[in-house]
Order: sequence, then C-alpha cells, then structure tokens
Amino acid sequence: MTLTRPTPEAADAGGPIRRPGAGRATAVLVLVGLAALIPLLGPTAALHGTGEAAAPAVAGVALLRSVLFAALCVPVGEWFINRLARSLPGAPFDAPRSWSLWAALAGFVAALGLASIVSTGNLVPRGLAQIDVGGLYATRDGRLALLEVNAFLVAALCARSRRPATQLWPVAAVILAEALRAHPGTEHTPLLGSGLTLVHLTCAALWVGGLLHALRTLRLWGPVEASPALLGLYARVAAVLLAAITASGVWSSLRRMPPHSILDQLTTTAYGRTLLAKVLLVAAVALLALCARIRLRRATDPLSACSPARAEVVALGFVVVVSALLTALPLPIRWS
Repeated sequence: MTLTRPTPEAADAGGPIRRPGAGRATAVLVLVGLAALIPLLGPTAALHGTGEAAAPAVAGVALLRSVLFAALCVPVGEWFINRLARSLPGAPFDAPRSWSLWAALAGFVAALGLASIVSTGNLVPRGLAQIDVGGLYATRDGRLALLEVNAFLVAALCARSRRPATQLWPVAAVILAEALRAHPGTEHTPLLGSGLTLVHLTCAALWVGGLLHALRTLRLWGPVEASPALLGLYARVAAVLLAAITASGVWSSLRRMPPHSILDQLTTTAYGRTLLAKVLLVAAVALLALCARIRLRRATDPLSACSPARAEVVALGFVVVVSALLTALPLPIRWS
C-alpha cells in the first residue's frame, strides 16, 4: 500500500478520464453533511420523551460549537505532529500545507455566532439590532464569549506571521475559556470541573488534530522509512491521550450523574443519551486505533495501518460533533 495519489486512468480506450479523487471528495462531503445533521436534528431525538425543555438556540449552539471544537483541533494537531516529525532521524523536511489559518477563521465565525447568541439571552438573534455587544461585558458568559472571538482573531494573525507556532497561545486561551464556561461559579467545586474539562479538551484536540495531520503528512511523504516511524510514535502518545480523555470524561460524568443514578439518567435524560452515544463512538474509535496499531506492528506493509486510521479520523469527527451537542443540552438533575 502506498500513500501516493493514484494516476487517473481512462475507463476504456477513447473514454472519459476517471478521477479517483472525485469519489473520495464526494464521500467527504456526504460525511460532513451527516455530521452537520447531528447538532441540527440531535436535540429533538435526545429530548424525546424525557420531559426536559431545551433552549431555543440549542441546535444553533451545537452546530457552532462543533465548528469551534474542530477549529481548535487543527492548529494543535499540526504543532503536535510537526514536533514529532522533527524528532525522527532521516524524516523528510516536507510538511503539508497548514490549515491553521482557515481553521482560525472558521473558529472566529463560530465564536462570533456564539457571542451573538449569548448577547440575546441564549436566543437566536433575528437581526443586528437585537445583538447587544455592550451587554456581553456585563456577564461572565459574555466576557468568555468575547475572549474566544478575540483569541481566534489573534490566532489567524499569528498563523500568517513568521512564527505560526505562536497561535498556540490564543488557542490555549479558547480552550481555557471553554473549560470555564462549562462550569459556572454556581456549580459545586467549579474549579475542579474546569480543570477536568481543560484536560479533556486539550487531550482530545491533540488526539483528533494529531491523527488528521499525521495522515496528511504520511500522504505527502509516501512510503519512506520515516512514515511508519511517525505513525508509531503518534500511536504511543495517543494511547496516553486516550487514557487521560477516558479518566477525565468518566470523572466529569460522575460529578454530574452520581453512580447510583447514572444508569437511569443514561436512558431517561437528553444529556445521558447523548453521553451514551459518545461513549459508544469512542469505543469504536478505540477499536479502530487498536486495529491500526496491530497492523503497524505485524503487517508486511506497516502503512496498511493508514486504512483503519482514516476510519478513525471519520469516527473522531463524529465524536467532536456529538461532544458539541452535549454542551448545548440541558444538564441532568443531580439526584442525591
């Protein structure tokens, strides 16, 4: 198996040229469309029969936060994999073209949309006149929303500078703002919850963004000796990241759904149902990662591990979207 792009071949003599990349691009568009339907249609399915009421902007918030989370993964993953690649002796100097600028711009638009929703009391604004920018400074959520807007703007400027690695600082500010936003001061031990979310988001961004950029790098390098070495190095770090994600996620869930009530709330609340869907997706991702690791070690061609790794990227994309939906749904009642 090679990672080079196949040469277009004619279907038959004199026939039209077939472009193998067209089918792949269509598949990507279909998957992106399906992922976009999760935050738009997911709240209705998750809330059905629970008796819970969601905010009017829940679908919009989930969609915008999906874009925001994805925008965080790209620059973090690029920095992570580029750092691993530089540590490999004999690795090619070539690196894929950075997507950080476009990710920062997408994150800026998403953060701007989220800030506009916060300014109207978590309602979708129907016009510019309803957006109270000055009112954002008066609330904690508003100030955090403004911080995210400005941080993504700074990240875009850094991505275009001579030192693009500096964009990690504003990206880190967005992750910190998301961790603080998810745990208001009225919550029991909010600093602990923010710390768990900070670890969860950071490790998830490294895992998702790192795998995406690793596959892009291997596609550029081709079947050279450094390619399986890079994938193996990423796999070792990803195992630690998965452990940290699992531990922080379980701890966060137990803080919101105590052990004696978690089984009931997993099926009777919108938050629990979505959390259960996320757990099943992460389990599928873990199996794909294990399959890729086995192929990397035992297969005649170690780069055959890229096949399950690509499926893992797709599954991780759905995990990101489901995670965004989880942040928009009403929190479960803590039964004591």
